[in-house]
Amino acid sequence: MKEIELKLQGKIKRLTNKTFKFDERVRDGWFSAVYFLKTREIVKEFRPNNIVTMQFFQKEHAVLCGTDEVIALLHTFADEPEKLEIYSLKDGDKISPFETVLTITGPYQNFGYLEGIIDGILARRTSVATNVYNVVKAAALSGVQKPIIFMGDRDDHFMMQAGDGYAAFIGGSTAQATHAMNEWWGKQGMGTMPHALIQLFDGDVVAATKAYHAKYPDDDLIVLVDYNNDCITDALKVAHEFGDKLKAVRVDTSRTMIDQYFIRHPEVLGTFDPRGVNPPLIFALREALDREGFEHVKIVVSGGFNEQRIIEFEKQGVPVDMYGVGSSLLKVHIGFTGDNVLLNGKHQAKAGRRYRPNPRLEKVEYTPQ
Repeated sequence: MKEIELKLQGKIKRLTNKTFKFDERVRDGWFSAVYFLKTREIVKEFRPNNIVTMQFFQKEHAVLCGTDEVIALLHTFADEPEKLEIYSLKDGDKISPFETVLTITGPYQNFGYLEGIIDGILARRTSVATNVYNVVKAAALSGVQKPIIFMGDRDDHFMMQAGDGYAAFIGGSTAQATHAMNEWWGKQGMGTMPHALIQLFDGDVVAATKAYHAKYPDDDLIVLVDYNNDCITDALKVAHEFGDKLKAVRVDTSRTMIDQYFIRHPEVLGTFDPRGVNPPLIFALREALDREGFEHVKIVVSGGFNEQRIIEFEKQGVPVDMYGVGSSLLKVHIGFTGDNVLLNGKHQAKAGRRYRPNPRLEKVEYTPQ
């Protein structure tokens, strides 16, 4: 896990609003719960001189993400943001249940209406980062860190891609599927061929691969081999055609399909679920490639993979070299809570809440946006 730890600790300089491109309607309260907006107006009239401390926490062991975005939000939309006192952990920090990750001190009417937006940012970013971290950790159970490709572009609204890709990067993913997912740190997306390319060549995997290689000769040649539901046959076809140029084959068999290999070898059936990408299929693919002299060809798998499924593959020693993971990484399962816990420096909070100082918090200097 050392590689993951180093990656999480590697980002020091905080991102700013030049990265996030906020919607200016935030300033008008368009995205804030109405009761926060009403409270702001009441406080302006009846309690304008109070100073509150708002603190944020969640209830899981997690990888924190979204703090840079929240700080930029405050510096952009709070009134007199230079007068706010902000203490925060950093993106990539490991956090514990109920640990304070952020405190904001200042006049409530200057920033309180942003509470729900802050909760939402931290919830989504931390959920994605934690999901990816857990998948990356699962893919290292064999003692070798298998790369994880973040393939979440088709599982949520496209406007989520930049933030989700950044959270996946914080969590430890190796590559992201789209350019947008890499936008916040200036890299590009990674990808090879979809089923659509093979379809356009009448299902001829070799012909599609020839065209791909002719157009993108400098790319690592990774070929999708499940189009005809006969992974081993098509993998061997492209291996014999391209030899050392072929870097990897990708298996993406639907969970409702049984590969033709098992139709030819029914004697292996009866002890496992033969649908989709399963361990016996990948063992057989590896054996076939090696038997015909293609030990150098790596195997990429995708299609419905999540943390538990990767753990099962790794525990069985399935010869996978890289995992492509999508929808499971986007599940928001970590919720954040913001509470006012101090009023003019003294304890004042709802029952069950209290100020929880955290020595790991760092003071945030104001940066004009």
